[in-house]
Amino acid sequence: MMDTAKVFHVGAIASLIWLIGWLVAWEVFVAPLHPGGSLLALKALPLLLPLRGVIKRDLYTLQWSSMVILVYFAEGVVRAWADTAEASRAMAIGEIALVVVYYVCALLFLHPYKKEAKRLAKELLDKVKVPHD
Repeated sequence: MMDTAKVFHVGAIASLIWLIGWLVAWEVFVAPLHPGGSLLALKALPLLLPLRGVIKRDLYTLQWSSMVILVYFAEGVVRAWADTAEASRAMAIGEIALVVVYYVCALLFLHPYKKEAKRLAKELLDKVKVPHD
């Protein structure tokens, strides 16, 4: 059986890759703003920046990408509410779901590391007798 950290790591990778493909498919094939595709498909490009770090389990990349991904959540919410085309609204709901999966997986993957960092910081502060809390 997979340990939970591995599950969350794989979930973050899979949802990020799926989201990139989802956004391109949405704007090129499923419900483009203009017939034949839309340059809005380029909105998926910034998601390629954290992909390598997420795959390599880079904690810093997972931290900042979990914040950046919220821009896509906001876009999905706005388009799910405002788009008139049913296919586009369905794609927006899919975008929201994929962002939520990524966000939750990234945070749950990071949780033990953050907990350990806090413990080590407290231990260090106790050693040097610096008041904290």
